[in-house]
Amino acid sequence: MTARSGRFAGRAFLVTGAARGIGEAVARQLASEGADVAAADLDTAGLSALQASLQALGARVIVKNLDTRDASATNSFVADAVQHLGRLDGAIPCAGIARTAAAETMDDKTFSDVLDINLKGVFYTCRAVGEVLLAQGRGAIVTIASITAKGGQPGRANYAASKWGLVGLTKTLAVEWGHRGVRVNAVAPNGVDTPMIRDGIPPAFLDDVMLDRTPLGRLAQPAEIASAIAFLLSDEASYINGAVLEVDGGLTAGFLTHRHGADFARAGANPKNMEKKP
Repeated sequence: MTARSGRFAGRAFLVTGAARGIGEAVARQLASEGADVAAADLDTAGLSALQASLQALGARVIVKNLDTRDASATNSFVADAVQHLGRLDGAIPCAGIARTAAAETMDDKTFSDVLDINLKGVFYTCRAVGEVLLAQGRGAIVTIASITAKGGQPGRANYAASKWGLVGLTKTLAVEWGHRGVRVNAVAPNGVDTPMIRDGIPPAFLDDVMLDRTPLGRLAQPAEIASAIAFLLSDEASYINGAVLEVDGGLTAGFLTHRHGADFARAGANPKNMEKKP
């Protein structure tokens, strides 16, 4: 096989939730920069398509239909990845779901499914990969938090709890593992243009609330989140550990904002003279 070049040449990473959305974009970004990839998801067809496209880039790839709530299966996949790829240099546990309901009517399964996948599943992945990274004394993990871990969000008691918990997990692993050569960070996206967003958020809420309050005025593209993750995995971020990088178009930079943050500025700070949105 011809030697590959790029920022991650000679390295290998494990990605869960890799068949679409952020996980797919991360897998493609890493492979395009020279990495080999172990990709897991429950979408078998999506994994097959991803495998073919990454192999076309010259990457060695192993894929597995995996439910990250299964700790034993996750451990086995990590072992298979090391055997097949010869090494692991990090992980990006992207598998996650969202289920919306008012707290007072949310049933047990809706609550527990989100916590089990978004938090427990991430822990199982980090624990299994962390064992490999700690043994070799080097590596990096990036988890997928959310701007929802900055405050509450109506209808998402389960999702908010999972992402607040994930930030705590990320920082704890960073403290435990940093001095042993393993960095652990997170990205915290705003809305990302993925099927989860398009299928799960009413268009009126997306336009009139989320985008209206985002200074950049648009959703992120998965590739933009993947680029931030690649930076945190890279040697350029060698002194970044325990950070939660907000990749949110400026949403959390302010509060009480409207019209992409230009409400008061546009009217000379006089609410009586507020212009209508063009």
